[in-house]
Amino acid sequence: MASELDFSPPEIPEPTFMENVLRYGLFFGAIFQLICVLAIILPVSKSHKTDSDSFEPKNSETVKKPKATAPQISKKPKKETKKKR
Repeated sequence: MASELDFSPPEIPEPTFMENVLRYGLFFGAIFQLICVLAIILPVSKSHKTDSDSFEPKNSETVKKPKATAPQISKKPKKETKKKR
């Protein structure tokens, strides 16, 4: 009865070039995603100090800017008439 069972490993074809490209592309994509997630999670103290300095107003005059007058909606623009020759 043991002679009837075939315990030899199945024949697996060699991966093609496109299968190798796909496999390594998936590995690089996973590594890139891990790096992006770690960049979000881990704080960067060096850039945080420079950003906080740039947000502080240096002079009250530079903060206050005159507002531009908004065009009035109630006034209708005049229609341009064509010149008759």
